Amino acid sequence: MSEFPGYDLVERARAIAPLIAGEADEIERTRRLTPSVVAALIENGFYRALLPRSLGGAEVSIEAFMQMLEAIAKADASTAWCLGQCSVCAMIAASLDRDTAQEIFNTAPGILAWGAIAHEARAVGGGYRVTARWDFASGSRQASWLGAHVRILGTDGTPRRNADGSPEVRTILFPVASATLHDVWQAIGLAGTGTDSYEVNDLFIPERFTAFRDVPSGLRETGPLYRIGTGAAFSLGFAAVSLGVARATLDAAIALAREKRPSLAAGAMRGNAAVQGLIGRTEGDLRAARAYLYATATAMWRELSATGEFSAAHRSAVRLAATWTIHQSARVVDTAYHMAGATAVFRSNPFERRFRDMHAIAQQIQARDSHYEDVGKAILSTPEP
Repeated sequence: MSEFPGYDLVERARAIAPLIAGEADEIERTRRLTPSVVAALIENGFYRALLPRSLGGAEVSIEAFMQMLEAIAKADASTAWCLGQCSVCAMIAASLDRDTAQEIFNTAPGILAWGAIAHEARAVGGGYRVTARWDFASGSRQASWLGAHVRILGTDGTPRRNADGSPEVRTILFPVASATLHDVWQAIGLAGTGTDSYEVNDLFIPERFTAFRDVPSGLRETGPLYRIGTGAAFSLGFAAVSLGVARATLDAAIALAREKRPSLAAGAMRGNAAVQGLIGRTEGDLRAARAYLYATATAMWRELSATGEFSAAHRSAVRLAATWTIHQSARVVDTAYHMAGATAVFRSNPFERRFRDMHAIAQQIQARDSHYEDVGKAILSTPEP
């Protein structure tokens, strides 16, 4: 019996991990997920993990989503990152009318990618017009649709505002064929994600292909998953990716220590007390980080399922756990990399790419140090019980 809803996706992820690991070198070389990997992800339904059941998606629990990404990240971080990005993007379906969502997600391959919030779209009759270029579109090379988060200008060119005075921001969606993709992702790590830029020129976006992202009043789906919102889902998903990278790197260091002799005169590393102690402490650090992340996600999900509310306290807890887990995973990878010595610098060994991938992950928005400040501010502003 499955441990929780969506566990079959976790089992499938573990089953195709050897295929992905075998393609990892080619993914790195071409800076794209290979056709065989993309086909496997589609055939196994991984891109539909967070798509509503009403549209034929899996709508899994957040823990199942995290475990799915963690399993794939052990094989290749770029694949897991693209899958995490596009899976969370699919959550926008919960804010679209059914016919629009069907057109986007149930016409093969049904994959959506988007980048960071930037630029403006101007209201016109029946929709919006936009000319802009956006960055950081992980997974865009597999996508059939692209999205962008834009500030809205009225027909007179003045910024539209919400009731609280904040700028009106919408997510606009358009076929990938409507955009020009720019090959700009020459990065230290996550090389295979194709996190490129994309551009449109005087593109008309019909009203129905726009939505308010992460606005509870705009939801058409009632499941707890969509109350979390894409921001927290990205944080938990990418933190799980970091755990997978850390686990694979530490496992490689352990395997090396069992066999490697630093010199002809020395015994195997496994007999060195310093190495033994370092592995023990690092294993504890990784297990603690994983336990903390999943415990936070589980507690949040349980309360959300019971109350229907994603509280400010849980939002803060998720942010703290995800940020800390990514940083802790980076420390585990650094320890394993240094433990491997000169062996780690060769591309033929399983350290160098994971070291670069982990440090690319640690530079993303989900790992910003400012998150600690936000959490600390929340703690200090809460009256003592």
